Amino acid sequence: MAEKRILVTGGSGLVGQAIRIIAEGEEKKPDETWIFASSKDADLQHLDQTKALFEKEKPTHVIHLAAMVGGLFRNLKYNLDFFRINSQINDNVLRVSYETGVKKVVSCLSTCIFPDKTTYPIDETMVHNGPPHDSNFGYSYSKRMIDVLNKGYHKQHGCQFTSVVPTNVFGPYDNFNLEDGHVLPGLIHKVHTAKEKNQPFVIWGTGSPRRQFIYSLDLARLMIWVLREYKEIDPIILSVGEEDEVSIKEAAEAVIEAMDFKGEVKMDTTKSDGQFKKTASNAKLRQYKPDFKFTDFKLAVKETVKWFEDNFATVRK
Repeated sequence: MAEKRILVTGGSGLVGQAIRIIAEGEEKKPDETWIFASSKDADLQHLDQTKALFEKEKPTHVIHLAAMVGGLFRNLKYNLDFFRINSQINDNVLRVSYETGVKKVVSCLSTCIFPDKTTYPIDETMVHNGPPHDSNFGYSYSKRMIDVLNKGYHKQHGCQFTSVVPTNVFGPYDNFNLEDGHVLPGLIHKVHTAKEKNQPFVIWGTGSPRRQFIYSLDLARLMIWVLREYKEIDPIILSVGEEDEVSIKEAAEAVIEAMDFKGEVKMDTTKSDGQFKKTASNAKLRQYKPDFKFTDFKLAVKETVKWFEDNFATVRK
């Protein structure tokens, strides 16, 4: 059997590290070599550095995670940069994958690519049905263009390039920065600070918006399955079901329980709630994998909190 050489771009981030844990552990296969590349190995904005990385590693398969990312504030301020830089990265990775004969590429999209005004639940057929939310249009459009490139490379050259759309990912190796991180790592950091300083824990907004959270290790298991077995070019949403949506208040309560926080909890309702919900359908995933078991949300939060506390000195914060 021919050896697979699988290059993971953005390999040092939340999802890349989760894939490393699963690929080198429970899903390890003797005919697969996994290579995890970060921005230290190559700046994928530059075609020459992208080519050099591929020449060095000679991948047969690619999981493409590398991207310029940021929270709401950075997106609002730098929409043009998010569009241009991510478009360059994506174009370079797919172009060099095609030119070097890579057999399959799986790229990672985001639920923010979906139209701002839409019906719920959102599904894979709705990606291009209208403009995304104005706050992060640059990032959203650059991610949508991956789907356009995938179709183009398939129609023109027969390439097996596809993409996945995860919902809110959390887990070890996340970015716990309070300004720039996502909801769950932000809650974990805030509870930790409140506990350390003996202060109240303040939840921004009403706590009523609802989100589908996917544990990074579950996402890793599913992405490895997509790489090995999923044959479509069209994207696939990787998410827990609609019935597993959690309110921000419930997510905060899971963190409070996991961290054994006994202090005062306050709601700051002067802060915006943001989008109330972005419910995604995992019906397509369930057609393929009806028996896949997601990690219990509270258990996944506990494991993430333990990792955060054990690695507090070095986590991104």
